[in-house]
Formats: sequence, structure tokens, C-alpha cells
Amino acid sequence: MVLSLACLLTLSVSADDAFTTAVNGLKTRSFADKYVAASQIAATSHPRADVVLNALLSGNLFTQRRSDLVVIATSLDKKGYRLIDAISGESLGEVGRRGAKKISVNNGLRRQLRGLIAGRQLSHEDSRLRLEAVEAIASSGDKALRSVLINRRLVEQQVAVREAIDIALVVFDLDVDDNLIRLAAIKASSDNLHPTVRVKLTNIANDQSVSTDVRSAASEALVNLETLSKRYQMVETFFFGLSLGSILVLAAIGLSITFGVMGVINMAHGELIMIGAYTTYVVQILFPGAIEYSLLIAVPAAFCVSGLVGIVIERSVIQFLYGRPLETLLATFGVSLILQQAVRSLFSPLNRTVLTPQWMSGSLEIAQGLSITYNRFYIFFFALLVFAALLLILQRTRLGLEVRAVTQNRSMAKAMGIRSTRVDIMTFGLGAGIAGVAGVALSQLTNVGPNLGQGYIVDSFMVVVFGGVGNLWGTLVAGLSLGVVNKFIEPAAGAVMAKILVLVFIILFIQKRPRGLFPQKGRAVED
Repeated sequence: MVLSLACLLTLSVSADDAFTTAVNGLKTRSFADKYVAASQIAATSHPRADVVLNALLSGNLFTQRRSDLVVIATSLDKKGYRLIDAISGESLGEVGRRGAKKISVNNGLRRQLRGLIAGRQLSHEDSRLRLEAVEAIASSGDKALRSVLINRRLVEQQVAVREAIDIALVVFDLDVDDNLIRLAAIKASSDNLHPTVRVKLTNIANDQSVSTDVRSAASEALVNLETLSKRYQMVETFFFGLSLGSILVLAAIGLSITFGVMGVINMAHGELIMIGAYTTYVVQILFPGAIEYSLLIAVPAAFCVSGLVGIVIERSVIQFLYGRPLETLLATFGVSLILQQAVRSLFSPLNRTVLTPQWMSGSLEIAQGLSITYNRFYIFFFALLVFAALLLILQRTRLGLEVRAVTQNRSMAKAMGIRSTRVDIMTFGLGAGIAGVAGVALSQLTNVGPNLGQGYIVDSFMVVVFGGVGNLWGTLVAGLSLGVVNKFIEPAAGAVMAKILVLVFIILFIQKRPRGLFPQKGRAVED
């Protein structure tokens, strides 16, 4: 028992001595010697090893001039530094600016330090930290850490971390002198879009000291990577187009109902979207501790608030203008200005930022070099969910039956006992409520401001006219297709020209099919 305790004490003392010697080795001017000392620190199990390495990386490691101790210094503005002994962690008080001398590092040593620190994190229980550690090791280019990665690969259970280790090993193999190993690594890199891999392949292809076979293999791998990159870029562009299209669908679907049923050109529709976005902002202000659930609260809240505002607009203005679409255009344009000024008075003209919940942050990596953001991914499916719910309302409820009847033939619907006034109120409220829900989605993509809705009102009308007035399926198809087309045109023509070309296309299309892709049917429609 005594012998065991003595052995443990001896090992502890020797580990402390090794750590102390390595830390003092950092006082050299040679960056190569500093790396050797840092490697010795990383190899120890001392509890302050990570603290010292991170302090060296961040430029906070100094030597105290009076005692020549290695210290961690915290700047006190122009007054000097607060010092802590790097080895023991004891406070050493404060000194002036001349009381400590910085241990300098360069970019090469910083890169190597990141690799050493990452090597110590490979066994961390958090898989995200292990993944970051592997990527840092690959970027560091420190060949001494290759064996560490191989050992970790044997015991790693997380698939993503194992794949990252395989990529890092390929990165190391691209730098070896053996042509056979290098060719195998190049072949394994032909479908790997990791930035470090592409940089190394480019260097190999341009290095005249490398054999012709290796250079030609690297050039061929770069061509394959370029082809794969363009293919992934097209997939991403298509998804971004669907994402933009889903926003257009959300913005236009409420307008499609009111325009199709009531014949009202509602220029205040964009402001109803804006009200929904501001409702989301207010919900987050009222419930600051429930950001993760704020959108779930904001969706019904925005629907109710925007819906009530829409009903007020219909009862106070629009009910007196039925059958006069141009006058409804002018009247609702005035209403939009009033709503904008009201928001400026309540919230100020400055944009407001709506926080994104954690579950909507980040991106989903489908493949190396191909990822989609979670917020756009969720908004796309949210738009489909809203569309399905609205379709269910119109096809399976009494309100939907009455709306369809009034849409197809208002006079006959009145003759059959349908109260068209009630239908108008409910329809306008429903369309306004859906506009508010669209505002909730938009709050996750852009800042919330008084002019938020102005950027979508014209696009919404284009979607409604292109798809067919009053037809939900037409709105869905038109919104998604216009979004995709717009995103594919943007890289070549620019954002403004893309919108102009889409507008010209719709004008030409309407000349051939005035009622859109899916025209409404009914006697009143035919007149």
C-alpha cells in the first residue's frame, strides 16, 4: 500500500516537473522551439495544460521581468497587467506595462497550437467538440497528430466524427512524399469538397517538382470537384428558389382568397404581413424567457391580430366599394399608409430584430459542400402546412362551401340563402390572418420594419394573377415556380434584372392566358 502511494506520488511529481519544464521552454525566441515546448505541454495530463495553451494562442502569455516567471496577463487598459502564475494559477498582483514581456507567436505557430489544443479535445464527451477538434487538426497540418487521429478512429462511435477523421487523414496523405500513397489520397479526394482538400490539390497540380502522374491526377480530381460543386450549387439554388417561392405562397395565398372572392384589390395586404411580423416581435418582448417557443405562440397571435385588423378594414372601408376595384385599390393604398405611420408611431421607424429559436438556427449538411439552412427548411414546410390547412377549410367546412359558392356566382349564392356579407367578413378576415402568419415566417428571414410589406405586395399580385385568381393550387404552383425561376436567373442577370424578366414573362403569359394557369370556373367567372 505504501509502495503504491509512493509510486503515485513519484508519477505526480514527475508529471508536474515535465509540465514546469515545458512551460519554461516557451521563453525561447525560436518559434520551432516554442512549438516543441507546446507539444510537450499538450502531451502532459496536467490540469492547467489547456489554460496555458489557450493563453499562448490568444497572446495572453507573458514573462514577468522581475522574476522571469511565465505568467498569464490580463490587460488593465493603459494601467498595466493583472498577472497569474501560468504553472500554479496563483495571483501575482498587478504590474505596469513594462513589468511583463509578451511571449510572441506567429501565424504558423497559431495554426499548430490550434491542432494541439484540438488533439486534447478528441476524447471529449461532446461529439460537436470532437468534430471541431478533428477539423482544427486537419487545418493545422501538423503531421505529428496523424497518429492521434488514427487511434481516435479506432474507438470513435459517432459517424460524423469518423467521416471527419477520414477526411483529415486524406489531407495528411496529400503531403507525403510517397507517390503511391499520394495518388491514393488524390483518388479519395475526387468527391471531397472540403476547402483544405481543394487547396492542397491545387498546390499539387501547380507544383512542378511533383511527378507528372501526381500532378495530372490532382488536376483531374480538381475537375471532378468543380463539376460536383456546380451540381451541388444547382441543388442549393433550387432549394433557395423553393424557399423564396414558399414565402411568395404565404404572402399571396391570403390575397388570392380576398381577390378571388370579393374582387378587392387590397394594397394594404403587405401591411397585414407587417403586422404579423410585429406581433412576433411583441410576443418575444412579452415572453423573453420563452424564445424557443415564441414562434408557436406568435403564429395564432399573428393570425388573430391581422385577421381582426382585416375585418376592421373590410367593415370600415371596403364594404362600401364592392364592385369598384379601382376605388378599392386607391382606398386600401391609403389604408396601407395609415398602418405604416401607426407602426412608426408605436415602434419607431427603426427596424426591429426578431430572435431565431435555437432549433431554427444553423444548417443541415446533406453532403460535403451541400447544406441547407434550417430556417428556410422549416419555412418551406410551414408554407405547405398552411396551404393544406386552408385547402381543408375551403373543401371540408361550411365556410369553405359558402366561399366557393360566392366565388363562382355571387348572385346565385345570395338567391340560395347564403349571407354574402358574412362570407365577405369571414373571407377577408381569413385572408388577412394568413397574411399575418406570413409575417411570422418573414420575421425569421429579415429585419422587421414599417416597410416590410412593401417588398412583397407586387410579388403577391404577380403570383395571384399568374396562378389564376381565387385558385389555391394555382397560387401554390405559381409561387414556387416563380421563386425557382427567379433564383436561377439571379446569378446571371442580377437580382433587379431577374425580377424585371419575371415580370415581362408574366405580362406575355397573361396575353395568352388572361385567367392564369388554373382559371376559376363558374357562370359569374365566364361573364
